[in-house]
Amino acid sequence: MIRYTVKRILMMFLTLFIVTTITFFLMHSVPGDPLASMAKKLPDYAVQNFYAKYGLDKPVTEQYFIFLKNLVTEGDLGESITKPGRSVSQTIAETAPISAQWGFIAMFIGIAIGTFLGIIAAYNRGKWPDYVVTFIAMLGVCIPSFVFASLLQYLLAGKWRLVPTAGWGKPIHFILPVTAAIFGPIATYARYTRSSVLEVLNQDYILTAEAKGVSRSGILFKHVLRNAMLPLITMIGPQVAGVFTGSFVLERMFSIPGLGRYFVESINARDYTMIIGTTVFYAALFIFSVLIVDLVYGLVDPRIRLSGRKA
Repeated sequence: MIRYTVKRILMMFLTLFIVTTITFFLMHSVPGDPLASMAKKLPDYAVQNFYAKYGLDKPVTEQYFIFLKNLVTEGDLGESITKPGRSVSQTIAETAPISAQWGFIAMFIGIAIGTFLGIIAAYNRGKWPDYVVTFIAMLGVCIPSFVFASLLQYLLAGKWRLVPTAGWGKPIHFILPVTAAIFGPIATYARYTRSSVLEVLNQDYILTAEAKGVSRSGILFKHVLRNAMLPLITMIGPQVAGVFTGSFVLERMFSIPGLGRYFVESINARDYTMIIGTTVFYAALFIFSVLIVDLVYGLVDPRIRLSGRKA
């Protein structure tokens, strides 16, 4: 297990290096630069000073090695070009927790409701609860979260005046973004839970347990859930990263000062350092989440550890 973990960690750093390199050169291959619009209003010497300050007057390869050196030795992701004096690391440290606050709440509520609905659908296959859950899952998959957000803003905030349309800082501000964000996880986990539970219910050991007189709840908790859990755990890794990467539009709609909102603004302003820094952060978060999920496999199903030893 230790050997496998070390190997995965090394692969994680290699993947992160590749993502960082590709992102850096892709950003610098796009015509123009973030200082182009500002430079029109400044004299030539001031423009040269700006370019020198951010290292944009150097060759791209030299800029890359400087960025890589600062990242590895100091953990420095650079300074925002469009917001002078504000480092990318500082922005991530201040805004990522805000995205996590409401994002993880939405994720866990969505996973819980989706798993529950998937179990109900599987145990009532071909009956009306199954059709209702399937219909809900189809709506959640087909309709984007910002459509639900617009509908919630119109009904709860505009028409019924129950909650504020947008804002941040009070518990009541969680209601609209969390409600809009849970439909995706509900749909995803309802579908996958239904399929996983149905597959387990068709196994011979379930028939054996029923023949021995094991109660329905005992079969569910002792046999079905544990064996159907692996596909669900697999999705948690991308879901954790999706808490930050999937919240761009919602944070803009509800005026939440989270990381997704700043990421969109940096793209519009072509803020090189901010885009590269947040991309590195997203990639690291996603890769680390996948690593944790792989390690949890061995705790949930000992057969995975056994097969690893045989290999």
